Amino acid sequence: MEVMDRMGRLHPMDERYCLPEDKQVFNGSAEHTMWPMFMDHMFEEKDLPLRYVWYSPSFRREAGTYGKDTRGILRMHQFDKLEMESFALPETGFEEQELIIWLQEYMIQALKLPYQLILKCTADMWSIDYRAIDVETYMPGQWAYRETHTSDYMTDYQARRLNTRVKKENGDKEYVHMNDATAFALWRIMIAIIENNQQKDGTIKVPEVLVPYMGKKFIGK
Repeated sequence: MEVMDRMGRLHPMDERYCLPEDKQVFNGSAEHTMWPMFMDHMFEEKDLPLRYVWYSPSFRREAGTYGKDTRGILRMHQFDKLEMESFALPETGFEEQELIIWLQEYMIQALKLPYQLILKCTADMWSIDYRAIDVETYMPGQWAYRETHTSDYMTDYQARRLNTRVKKENGDKEYVHMNDATAFALWRIMIAIIENNQQKDGTIKVPEVLVPYMGKKFIGK
């Protein structure tokens, strides 16, 4: 719990699964297990930017949700997630987020899914975020675009709380800037793939980019 609190991700508590007697909390994202590995760490300037793709099962209560989103695989209490994490110099942190968003768009475009980008307003962002952008992918079953990816640029907020710094070539020591973003939340992107590629006969056309991995062009035949 202490580490999650230092990251600014412990609250709201009603979204977390906790073991209060052991002072432990289930992670809600891959970010929650990766960042603490660099707590009290000092990078060398030459080593930045440092980028990771991180996988973790994630657990969330999703408190306050209602309606059909509480059923099925759109909103689950346990799900698998791939995250993109980045440590950068303060002067390049913004450009790191731009790169991450480009990668998210590249992956969605490779799957040939309709999507849109949303620049989130302050009221919709976490308190630790400086700039947050969502990728919303079209879900035909709901006739709506739904959030499948997020990109959060925290500047040095988490770095200060985790004491994660960089030693510059001139000897100065600064807090790094950090980015956290979705690569794929596996169940949500599965919905988009299935619904956007369902054929009249009920079969699912496999996106071309996935055919080599699936070994077939259609599911259900």
